[in-house]
Amino acid sequence: MSSGILAIVPAHGFSLRDLSDGDASQGLKLALEKGTRAAIGLLGVEDGFMGNDKVRIGLPKALNKGARMLKTLGMGQQLDALTLQMNRAAEQAVPLAQKALMQSIQAMSVKDAKTILRGGDTAVTQFFVDKTRAPLSAQFLPQVKQVLGQLGVVEQFNAVAGKLSGMGLVPKDKALLENHVTDKALDGLYFMIGEEEKKIRQNPAEAGSALLSKVFGALR
Repeated sequence: MSSGILAIVPAHGFSLRDLSDGDASQGLKLALEKGTRAAIGLLGVEDGFMGNDKVRIGLPKALNKGARMLKTLGMGQQLDALTLQMNRAAEQAVPLAQKALMQSIQAMSVKDAKTILRGGDTAVTQFFVDKTRAPLSAQFLPQVKQVLGQLGVVEQFNAVAGKLSGMGLVPKDKALLENHVTDKALDGLYFMIGEEEKKIRQNPAEAGSALLSKVFGALR
């Protein structure tokens, strides 16, 4: 069926059970592709993370208790600088993940797509998280490490962690920083993909795709 014909399929009287499994599966993947591009476009810019309190990356939990003590010792500016640079690293690293994300979407085996589509507002995104989180984390970590090194964030972290390590409060382990930024950057990506899914579900006709309009319109 051509995209032109898809565009004129009336939503009224058309339900999910009328969709082919192929359309349901492709619609699900297309929603993820659209959400991924939107997420990277929003996060992969200056203040994409730092300027959004829903995805801003804070200090690793292991540092929180000691951080309060460091602030009383006049190291508040160093902590703020570390937080800023962690977010800057995520902003620069996120676009590097686009290829891996798109490949993961296309390679996904989608069984019972209609059941997934019938889930909650972010059911498609959650399916994506469950399928891809572990392998994407492994692929993304080296890219995050590279950016952290380029921005000098590891040195900033070592200065803070070294102080706390000397007090016996936290191990001086840069892997803590690298894994933390990787995890939180992926959290932000998945969150923003979910936000795009919500928009598609709320207004399928404005999704910019005949297939998305057809598939998500059938849910209404």
